[in-house]
Amino acid sequence: MAKRVRVRAPELIGKGGWINTGDKQLSLAELRGRIVIVDFWTFCCVNCLHVLDELRELEERHRDTVVIIGVHSPKFVHEAEHQAVVDAVERYGVEHPVLDDPELATWKQYAVRAWPTLVVIDPEGYVVAQHAGEGHAHAIARLVEELEAEHEAKGTLRRGDGPYVPPEPEPTALRFPGKALLLPTGNFLVSDTTRHQLVELAEDAETVVRRIGSGERGFADGPAAEAAFSEPQGLALLDDGSVVVADTVNHALRRLDPATGEVTTLAGTGRQWWQGSPTSGPAREVDLSSPWDVAVFGGKVWIAMAGVHQLWAYDRGSETVAVAAGTTNEGLVDGPAAEAWFAQPSGLAATADRLWLADSETSALRWVDLDGRVHTAVGTGLFDFGHRDGAAEQALLQHPLGVTALPDGSVAVSDTYNHALRRYDPATGQVTTLATDLREPSDAVLAGDDIVVVESARHRLTRLRLPEEAVRVESVAHRTQRAATEVAPGGLRLDVIFQAPAGQKLDTRYGPSTRLLVSSTPPELLLKGEGPDTALSRELELNPAVTEGVLHVSAMAASCDDDPANEYPACHVHQQDWGVPVRVTGGGVDRLPLVLAGMAQGAQGA
Repeated sequence: MAKRVRVRAPELIGKGGWINTGDKQLSLAELRGRIVIVDFWTFCCVNCLHVLDELRELEERHRDTVVIIGVHSPKFVHEAEHQAVVDAVERYGVEHPVLDDPELATWKQYAVRAWPTLVVIDPEGYVVAQHAGEGHAHAIARLVEELEAEHEAKGTLRRGDGPYVPPEPEPTALRFPGKALLLPTGNFLVSDTTRHQLVELAEDAETVVRRIGSGERGFADGPAAEAAFSEPQGLALLDDGSVVVADTVNHALRRLDPATGEVTTLAGTGRQWWQGSPTSGPAREVDLSSPWDVAVFGGKVWIAMAGVHQLWAYDRGSETVAVAAGTTNEGLVDGPAAEAWFAQPSGLAATADRLWLADSETSALRWVDLDGRVHTAVGTGLFDFGHRDGAAEQALLQHPLGVTALPDGSVAVSDTYNHALRRYDPATGQVTTLATDLREPSDAVLAGDDIVVVESARHRLTRLRLPEEAVRVESVAHRTQRAATEVAPGGLRLDVIFQAPAGQKLDTRYGPSTRLLVSSTPPELLLKGEGPDTALSRELELNPAVTEGVLHVSAMAASCDDDPANEYPACHVHQQDWGVPVRVTGGGVDRLPLVLAGMAQGAQGA
């Protein structure tokens, strides 16, 4: 076995304290003898949610040797609130200890640069691997097996129960509901996300009429009591009276017949879409990626494909799906559908001539016109957010998840992390606040003269009278807490570090197996080095006239089993998008290493 690079793991510290430990404080010393996987995540990030799902099988299979520790490292101001982290841990079914690190202390100690990042610590307390992005579960599982054998032989492996202590269940009718729909009967259909069900409520928006789905996480069609969902979200009514459901963690679209309660699958395979997978074809044969909301626009069912930062469309007549807008690059770029960039679109609402969307990671309200062009009404990019009313070009939102078309042509925005309902009026270009003191509103539906808001973190629907005048709030603007990387003006070497997992090699059978795409905000920041190429290293030239901005780096590498005797080796795709805030200064660095998989040379502290 090749000698492994090892670096002593820094202690896990965070002012928010520990969750899922029964109020016990943990230290790395207490975990000595166990293989520790540290998952740096933040609950706004859909890629982080993908990694939570990737780790479930490994967590169960190696429960007596592996301890997974989540370190919650916030991007948005709301994510630094301890109760919001507690809620997110329950909402997403996290069954391991989580350290709430609101000031990014442990993030900095481990030199993390991206959400999500996984760090593997061996039973003797040394960091032996680091992986950024998704798709690494297979490599980590193999490393875990090697570490188990190695430390069993050395006598340094300690088996037993882990430190996870589950929270007490709460007896609420709904648990972190996601989206809602007004049915023709006047009742409400709600996606009860954490309980993996749909719930029909009476016209009072409180009384439970029936539940659809077994309540256990799964992927099964059938009658209401037997069908299974996995964290369902968006709902849309079709003209035949059936309902399309965005079954988010199953990466599928489902159909509910409200008359019978029967559930069937319209689109998706249950597998997550990866780069290189088909982007169109028969709906039941094409992989999807975390569909978060659905809406009928232009005769098709449009899908907010949060997991790949795109919009897709399902054609009911031909029973096909295809990409409708977006490149999979994460950011805010308007223009023709095929060139636009989105960042985790999570809410949709259709009018006769516009498809409105809540683009959550850019804290933006955007729309698609009938010609397929993408426009931005509110929002400037990945790192600017807040609560500010007024002219749309200077107004601010904070991670909105829902949008609702209003009768006067304006739209209401479920401004989730501001706990508010906002309004944008295209006629005046003004943003106002309709209501505050909501708790993580994620959707809203019209019901007569009222608007019914899904208060996700209060586990209820809340009925509000549509106000004639907007609520006034004090303006506040924020930028992400992530510290900017200080870089020298002129030349900057970008190195994406990738080491194929043990027993694998880069797949070069059909050409280069790596891809690197670089761009910047503002575009003027880069004088040289933008665009796509296959090498994972590149020389960039920064504009000395632009003092700060964001480097957008997207990397992909494909590795396959290194066994010449195997005609059909198993292959895996590793990918990650980084948004790296930079500040150009004379004392800055001239090299920017980003770890996709492996260990950076000369790493200190991790």
